[in-house]
Amino acid sequence: MARADPRKLTNLADILSALSALQAEHTQLENTLGDLLSDRQPIIVSLDRLSSLLPSLNDLHEHASALQHNVDATAKTADRVGLRVRSLDEEMRRIRESGDRVGQVIELRSSLSALQASIETKDWESASRHCARVMSLPSEVISGPFAEFAVPTSESHLPPAQTLQAAREHLLSVFQRNFEEASRSRDSAATSRFFKLFPSIGWEEEGLQAYASFVVDLVRVRAPASAKTSSPMYFTTALTALFESIAIIVDQHQPVVEKYYGAGKMNSVVKKLLDECDRVVKGLLDSWEEERSMKRKLSDTTNNPPVPLFHSATRKQNTDEDVVDPREIDKALVEVAGMAGRWNLFRKFLYESVSGSDDEATAEAQPKFSMESTQSHSLFEQLLTTYYIPMEIWYTRTVVDKAHRLSNTDFTQSPISTTTPDDVFYVLKVVLLRLLSTGSATAVDRTLQQLREVMERDYVGVIKKKLDDVYRVAGAGGAGKGDKVERENRLAFITLLNDLDVSSGHVERLTRDLVANPTIAQHFSEDDQVVIKEQLASFATLSSKLESTLRVSIEQLFNQLMRPKLRNLVPDIYKDVTYVLDDDSYHSADYQDIIRKRFIKMWENFMDGYKDSFTEQNYRMFFGLTLQVILRPWEKFMMGFKFTELGAMRFDRDLRAITTYLSSQTAFGDAREKFTRLQQMSTLLNLDPEEDAEEFYNGSGISWKLLPQEARAVVALKI
Repeated sequence: MARADPRKLTNLADILSALSALQAEHTQLENTLGDLLSDRQPIIVSLDRLSSLLPSLNDLHEHASALQHNVDATAKTADRVGLRVRSLDEEMRRIRESGDRVGQVIELRSSLSALQASIETKDWESASRHCARVMSLPSEVISGPFAEFAVPTSESHLPPAQTLQAAREHLLSVFQRNFEEASRSRDSAATSRFFKLFPSIGWEEEGLQAYASFVVDLVRVRAPASAKTSSPMYFTTALTALFESIAIIVDQHQPVVEKYYGAGKMNSVVKKLLDECDRVVKGLLDSWEEERSMKRKLSDTTNNPPVPLFHSATRKQNTDEDVVDPREIDKALVEVAGMAGRWNLFRKFLYESVSGSDDEATAEAQPKFSMESTQSHSLFEQLLTTYYIPMEIWYTRTVVDKAHRLSNTDFTQSPISTTTPDDVFYVLKVVLLRLLSTGSATAVDRTLQQLREVMERDYVGVIKKKLDDVYRVAGAGGAGKGDKVERENRLAFITLLNDLDVSSGHVERLTRDLVANPTIAQHFSEDDQVVIKEQLASFATLSSKLESTLRVSIEQLFNQLMRPKLRNLVPDIYKDVTYVLDDDSYHSADYQDIIRKRFIKMWENFMDGYKDSFTEQNYRMFFGLTLQVILRPWEKFMMGFKFTELGAMRFDRDLRAITTYLSSQTAFGDAREKFTRLQQMSTLLNLDPEEDAEEFYNGSGISWKLLPQEARAVVALKI
């Protein structure tokens, strides 16, 4: 609480209050002082102790002052000594540096003298060693004023830097001259001797250029006198010889080049080789194009495309005489694929060899090696685009068309099919393997797309056209020929359906075999292999097209021939049949087994000529359609019956007998699944009278196909 100012007190009450506060504060202070005075003894004791320590502290102060004096004197002495030592160290460093410089200059002078002597005696290995020793000295030593004063002699008065450069240039000219002479004489020892000397005197690029000129001369291909350009293998053999000679040089010489010149130095040599390769390849391809009359063949195939089947007006003009012989086109395609394949094998080898030799340090210093930028690569890609792809598509279309026209039906085999699928897919496999052997990812991509279109249009489309014409032609010819014509038409239709199914299997098997074919790993890089396999796998979409056409055509056959006959199947089976049975009628029905016998007789009558003619997959589809059509009406028909307990048992036995028979007629075993709803109807009808049907429906754990209201309707049939 703040004390009031006495000068501002104006009345007696305030004065008395302030006086009372002052008295209370006075009392409190007196009490506090009393407490302090009562506790003075510990303070006195502490002061006495401090007083006793004072003499010791004075002694310590005196000793510390003496020690400080001694340390100051010692520090000044050490500082003077250290300064002198540092001065001596600097002098010694300068002396050592001077000695080293003098030694380097002496070495420079002796090495230059030895270099000149070796040049005069033509001891080129010694001259290279002495030159390398001089070049290993620091440039400030060689070009320094001391060396320029001390090194020149009366015989060599030039500064050492100029003397060294003159010696290097002289050695370069000597090495180049001797290397060229050794190269012309094919002296491998002398060639190797001088090739190793270039980098030691600092002429790496010049050495590599000389070496590149040497190996380029080695790969110049000259056809043997006996070879003729008309030979089918002339151009492929010539290209193979060219690529093999370069590959052998790279394989054998690359370790030597990288040993003496460093990793990645072979790249410049390979580029020179590829320049020569470009020149030779261009000449060979130009000669091939002229010798094989490729422009004329391309024009012939372009102007005479295969005429699809059923184009009779145009076909009559072309079927009498083939304007273009497919065998000649096939030979040309084999040659084109062979030449392109040799190039891409060679390209893959060079890429792996040169790229594999570069470590991380040299990979940054050396330019990235690319075969795609070479003229040869462009020429072969142009060759494939210009000739191979359009002619391969023409050849495939021609073969497919001829396979359709020459198709024969083999009635001795079961199931029946024509020769068309085997012929077409045999040739297609040859075409695709030939395509992969080109080694060109671009060509594979473009050609696969067009081949898929060709197969969909010229193969699947023509079969579909044949299917459409089977009954159209039969209808146009009248209906007076009876059952024989009907059987023939049905067999022709089924045969074409079998062709589609066989073709679908061929597509899947062909795709699987091609993806696993070693040709891919042989001709393509690892990155391209993944893409090629994906593109081949996408070719399997043709199978979906075949299956779609097959499904539609089977439904067409079923709707035209089978569906009308099935309308009265169920009523005819259950004609004069009742399931309101007592003991006698039950035993009679069990003895007669009329439902099973009628069904088997009618089923076999309907399926006569189908099971043995269809392939398994086609029959499975046809079989499924048949059951699908009869089961729904069957279920509805049974809802018109009444069932005693014995009648329900008889119905269950009839149903089981029919499903057992149908299962025995097929290898795919899905007949019982299709009868699930009827089987569940039988289960409900055969419940014990005391068993609650709704409770059984909800708690049995059965996966019901019947809806709850359907189940209640079935149970209501019991009497």
